[in-house]
This record gives sequence, C-alpha cells and structure tokens, in this order.
Amino acid sequence: MSLDIETIIDRRRLKRRLSLWRVAALIALGLAVLALLPNTGFGPTGAHVARVTLSGLIVDDRAQQDLIREIGEDANVEALILYIDSPGGTTTGSEALYETVREVAKTKPVVAVLGTVAASGGYIAALSADHIVARGNTITGSIGVLFQLTEVTGLMEKLGVDVGFVRSGPLKAEPNMFGTPSAEALRSTQAMVDASFDWFVGLVVERRKLEEANARILSDGRVYTGWQALENGLIDAIGGEDVARTWLFDEHDIDTALPTEDWTVEEDAEFGSLTGEAAARFIGLVLSGLSEKTLSTKGLTLDGLVSVWHPEPQ
Repeated sequence: MSLDIETIIDRRRLKRRLSLWRVAALIALGLAVLALLPNTGFGPTGAHVARVTLSGLIVDDRAQQDLIREIGEDANVEALILYIDSPGGTTTGSEALYETVREVAKTKPVVAVLGTVAASGGYIAALSADHIVARGNTITGSIGVLFQLTEVTGLMEKLGVDVGFVRSGPLKAEPNMFGTPSAEALRSTQAMVDASFDWFVGLVVERRKLEEANARILSDGRVYTGWQALENGLIDAIGGEDVARTWLFDEHDIDTALPTEDWTVEEDAEFGSLTGEAAARFIGLVLSGLSEKTLSTKGLTLDGLVSVWHPEPQ
C-alpha cells in the first residue's frame, strides 16, 4: 500500500516538473521569437523619426488616423515623415487625413516626401505637412474634385428594360445611371463639386502661401512634374528622404543620424513596427488566428466626391 502511495506521489511530482518545463519552453520560444523581431514595441524604442507610408487610394481610414495620432502622442518620436505615393481618393478621406496630420504638426515637425505620384487627394495629404519634398519626375498637383456620372439608358433601350422611381422629391437619387440627369440635378451636383473644390483651393492658398488668383490658375486639374511644382510654389524642394532629413536638421535640429522607423497599421504591419497597446492588440490577433486584411479591400469602391488622378484611357 505504501508503495502505491509513493508511486502516486512520484507521478504527481513528475507531472508538475513536466508542466514547469512546458511553461519554460513556451516562454523561451516566445522570447526567442521576440528577439528575432526588431523594435518589439514593449517599452520605449528610443528617440526616432517616424515614417508613415500613404500609398494607393486614400479613403476615410480610422485605423490609419489612430496610428498617426499615436505618433503624435509618443514621446520617443521626434518628427514625422509622410511618404506619399497615391493618386488620391475620396475628398472626405483626404480631409480626415489632412486634419489628423495637422493635429500632429502642432507638437512635432512633419515633412512629406512624394514618390511616383502624389496627386489630387495625395497632394492634399502633402499639404498637411510643414515641408514638401518631391522627385523631379514626381507626378503631383491635379488640384480639383470629380463627380463621375454613368448613364446606361441606351443599353437599357436595346435590352427593353425600363426603371421607374417613386421618390420623395425631384432631386432624390439624382443624378442616377438609369436616366438623363435634369438641368436642376446637374446644377445641384455642380454646386456640391464647387464647394468641395473651393475647400481644396483654400488649402493650397493657406498652406502654400499663394494668392488665391494664382492658386486658381494652378488648380485647373492639370498635373505637374516635381520641377514644375517647385517653380509654381506647390512644393519646397527636389529630392528624397535625405533632403527631408536635412530640412529637419536645419530647421528643427533633429540629428540626421537619428533612426527612421516605419509605423504601419497593425493588420498589415510587421510586428516590429508596433509599440505599446498596438503590439498587445497584434499579439491578440495572432493568438486568435485572425488574418483579416483590411487595406487590400477597403479601396475597391469610391463613394461620394473624389479627388483622384488617373490618365484618361485612349
């Protein structure tokens, strides 16, 4: 009987030891993974310049706006670089992005570096910065607002299809693709586009210190190279990130040797770029097995007014 009791006790001790070893192994594995990832985000990462890349279509992206606000609140961030490679997007998305960056600019210097394209809403994003740098061949400008109309009445006639409406007023759901827009509907739409355009031109006047008459001449929707934009006062310098860092040093005494770290929205970020609560949320996503990608789908549709540049098809 005593032998059985001793055997049971030994087995329990062995189980406890095995459990401890399992826990230790998991902890060691976790530490090894974290050691392989730079800038894990646990605790301060040290002073650095934050870089946020704005690419593709610009929409009202709350996750991106939260990220930029977090940069503004992080004491380790000395400045913000916006790398912009975007043809634009929705006017509301561009407006929200502009306002968010301007909040950060109250406490930290912001410089925009323009890539291949920074037009329309992409240029609105650039206007949110304190200083704009572009390559000589960057496509920028395209200052304007667009509301596209599609009409399929001819096709419907060929197919023998008709669409009727019961509506509360003559301008409800106007203009729409199932009929030729009335003059009143076109006037109403034009007034909306004009109001949004005036807001865009106002940003150019305010941020670029241009006379309104001159700004309106430049705002006929055309695109400019970086060299043309510099000549017309739409940007500040020709070059890349090195020129931006030189400006940060000359104007704000931010050491050019200070590291630049990429900040990205966590769903599409490498773990190493996340800090604080963002890192904790990322771990939660990994542990729960979630792999949803929002940035790959959010730009599939553009509703409302848009400020976006693209070459006309031939």
